[in-house]
Amino acid sequence: MWILATLIAAAAQTGRNAAQRRLTAELGTMGATAVRFLFGLPFAVLFLAALSLTGAVPLPGTASLGWTALGATSQIAATALMLMTMESRGFGVTTALIKTEPVTLAIIGAILLAEPLGPARMAAIAIATLGVLLMSGTDWRRGNWRAAALGIAAGALFGLSAIGFRGAILALPHGGEAIRAATILTLSLILQSAIMLVWLSLLDRPALTGIARHWRGSLGAGFLGALASLFWFLGFALTAAANVRTLALIEIPMAQLVSGRVFREGASPRHLAGMCLIVLGVAALVAISAR
Repeated sequence: MWILATLIAAAAQTGRNAAQRRLTAELGTMGATAVRFLFGLPFAVLFLAALSLTGAVPLPGTASLGWTALGATSQIAATALMLMTMESRGFGVTTALIKTEPVTLAIIGAILLAEPLGPARMAAIAIATLGVLLMSGTDWRRGNWRAAALGIAAGALFGLSAIGFRGAILALPHGGEAIRAATILTLSLILQSAIMLVWLSLLDRPALTGIARHWRGSLGAGFLGALASLFWFLGFALTAAANVRTLALIEIPMAQLVSGRVFREGASPRHLAGMCLIVLGVAALVAISAR
C-alpha cells in the first residue's frame, strides 16, 4: 500500500508542478505559489468530509498546531524557490536539484548537531554533489550557481516541511492513518491559504486578479496538489520515511519525461549524467541512514 501511495503522490506532484510552472508566467512566482494552496483547500475539505464517515475527526492540540505551522510555512517558501529555479533551469533539472534534500539535511545535521557522517555517507554525498555540479554547468561566473542553490534550498525546505507535517500527524490524539493525514492536510491548507491571501492582498493584488482569470488551470493545480499531499502523508504513515523518500526519486524520470514532452526542454548528456548521479547518491544516503 505504501508503494502505491508513493507512486500516486509522485505522479500527482509532477503534474501539479507542471501546472504551476505554466502559471508562473501569467501570475508571477507568488501568485503561482498561492494556487496550490487556495485551490487545493476545497479538495482537502472534501477528502476529510468523506473520511469522516469512517470515524471521528481528531482535534489537533497545541503540539499538532505548532508542527503544522512549521510544515506549512516551510512548504510555502520551498514552493516559491522551486518555481524561481524552474524559470532558469528547466522542469526536469529543478526536480532533480530538489531531490538532494536528504543530502542537505545530512550536512546540516553534521554541522549543527555534530552527527557523524562516516565514510559511506561522505561517499554518497560526494556522488550526489558531483551530480549537482554536472547539472549546474561549469561557468559559475554567469550565475549558474544561484539557480542550483535555489533548487537545493527548496529541497531542504521541502524536507523541513515533511518533518513538520509528520510531527503534526503523530501528535494527533487518535484516528487511522488516512483521517490523520486528511486532517493535517486540511489544517495546513487553511493556514497557507490565509497567509497567501494576506500576502497577495498587501503586496501583489494583480496576482489575485490573475488567479481568478486563470481559475481553470488553477483548479487543476490545486486538485493535484491536494491529492499529492494526501498520498505523501499516507505513505509516511504506512512505512518508514526512508522508504518513501527513496521510492520518491521516481519523480526525477517522471519530471524529465514531462520536461521533454510538454515543455520541449531538451536534456544534454551532462544533465542526464548529473541526474543519474543524484539518484544514485541520494538513494545510497537514504539506504545508509535507514540501517
